[in-house]
Amino acid sequence: MGLELKKPIVFFDLETTGVDVANDRIVEISILKLHPDGKKEVKTRRVNPLMPIPKGASEVHGIYDEDVQDEPSFKSLAKSLAQFIGNSDLAGYNSNKFDVPLLVEEFLRVGVDFDISNRSLVDVQNIFHKMEQRTLVAAYKFYCGKDLTDAHSAEADNTATYEVLEAQLDRYDELESNVEFLAEFSKRSNNADLIGRIVF
Repeated sequence: MGLELKKPIVFFDLETTGVDVANDRIVEISILKLHPDGKKEVKTRRVNPLMPIPKGASEVHGIYDEDVQDEPSFKSLAKSLAQFIGNSDLAGYNSNKFDVPLLVEEFLRVGVDFDISNRSLVDVQNIFHKMEQRTLVAAYKFYCGKDLTDAHSAEADNTATYEVLEAQLDRYDELESNVEFLAEFSKRSNNADLIGRIVF
């Protein structure tokens, strides 16, 4: 089943200097524009962020300062990008939380009007998370091939959690079976408090 389009939709992805939507900059943008008539257009462009790219970011996307030093700034590309995107709806992976806000910030910084209020925003990651549940019941079925029939009783949930971890250790070669590794690997961020309201 293909997409039914009433107007164009732009799938886009950004590589950036980091993950701070307000302060980081784009170093590469790739756009796939789909038109209602089936026409596809792809544009990918490196961008000089006019700031050093942190080593950690470069290690993730493979784009270093020397790769973008002769590329145009976002300011010089902004009007043509906004024109190419036009009134298209927007789509991406984790785009509602990261790519869309960062792109809007970049346009705002250079004074180009890029209104998203009349666009549909499709986040493929959110669809994935809603369709493929991330519950213990789903994990038990996926990793252990069993139905958790007594879910939400403490003992059944606890036993299932242990079995899921054992199955994960069997499935993923990159996991080490020692607790120190698993604790570090399963940590989401470096929190100052237990509930994660303050992050280092």
